[in-house]
Amino acid sequence: MTSLTESASQVGAANVLSVGSRAPSIKVENWLRGQPVRKFEPGKVYILEFWATWCGPCIASMPNLVILQGKYRSNGVEVVGIAAREQASTADEARASLDAWLTKSLPNLNFAIAFDYAGEMNKLWMDPSVSVGIPTSFVVDRDGRIAFIGHPTQLDHALPKVLNGSWAMSDEAKALDAERINTGRRRKRELSQKRALIEPIFARLEPAMKRKDWPTALSAIEEGLAAMPDEVTFRGLHAELLLHKIRDIRAGLPVLRQLVREAIEKKSVVWMSVAIRQLFDPAKDYSDFPHAERFAMGKDLSELIVAANPPQGSEGAKFLSYGAVAQYYYEIGKRDRAIELVELALKWLDAAPVSDLAKRNVVQCSLQALASYRSEKLSHEECCSVPRNAVPEKPEPRSPTEAA
Repeated sequence: MTSLTESASQVGAANVLSVGSRAPSIKVENWLRGQPVRKFEPGKVYILEFWATWCGPCIASMPNLVILQGKYRSNGVEVVGIAAREQASTADEARASLDAWLTKSLPNLNFAIAFDYAGEMNKLWMDPSVSVGIPTSFVVDRDGRIAFIGHPTQLDHALPKVLNGSWAMSDEAKALDAERINTGRRRKRELSQKRALIEPIFARLEPAMKRKDWPTALSAIEEGLAAMPDEVTFRGLHAELLLHKIRDIRAGLPVLRQLVREAIEKKSVVWMSVAIRQLFDPAKDYSDFPHAERFAMGKDLSELIVAANPPQGSEGAKFLSYGAVAQYYYEIGKRDRAIELVELALKWLDAAPVSDLAKRNVVQCSLQALASYRSEKLSHEECCSVPRNAVPEKPEPRSPTEAA
């Protein structure tokens, strides 16, 4: 049986960028903060952090990087943030958005930030090291060699050992690196297989949705579910098409019930957020829905979503579902609670790792709901909304169980 240490050496022989490899060069388009790092100077230790403003875990890791930079600067450590996956239609837009985000969210940043829209750093560092996702940290030692590759949460443990020279050749480092590479290879295979299944389905689905050809869209989704029954995006679209596009309540309700049951069983905020949007979207018509069942499902989901405590950096599903959760509370007569939830969502959005376009869309929907709940015109940054009386102030009478 091959040991992890032996696996690491075999991996290295296969030209995978790993612990002990010579560090690649730095090739970026702009330096937005700090002093540019053109090359790795002998005697210094560098932390290269691959991140993006839309990545929750990346944002969550930033404060600790600031701490590490301050703590170890006198030891010759330099932190460099590599923004190589910013999402925008052009490099100029991505750079401007990143610069604005840094100014607003990290005004006291104490390390350099490099911008690489072309993705050259991904080709030089991420791809050769079999690193799949971000955030990913690379530590370059005083001799210009890779000493560590992994999640930034592991830096507190590894960095002091890198500095005293005990890390790179240790069994712990080799075992950790071999495990990382094996995991990366497995994830790449899984992603490749998933992409091969999903891309043909979306090639049929997206044109059908644009031309409102609901039967063709439904056929594509059902094909996707046959291949990937636990893909939550397909599950949500399945319910959406049946209930809100085709308006086949008889066929759609069992699909939605199953989605709600599984979301609760999984205790998944992502699944619950998908389900609640099918039940309490202010823009949807629920006149054909069974009233008592709709509110019973809404009560279960809303209470669980609000009570959920997702890991730091992954709160998006929770807060982005607050619009639907607030609508549930508004419709059962708890207007103040509805207003409170929308305001919490807007507060979260102000500093959230969400693209500017997505943020504007969510802010607009949130303001529209808030304007209706308060019966007044509202503005937030560049968005304005006026009240829309889509839901009566006083809900229809219901049983005490539903209103609880």
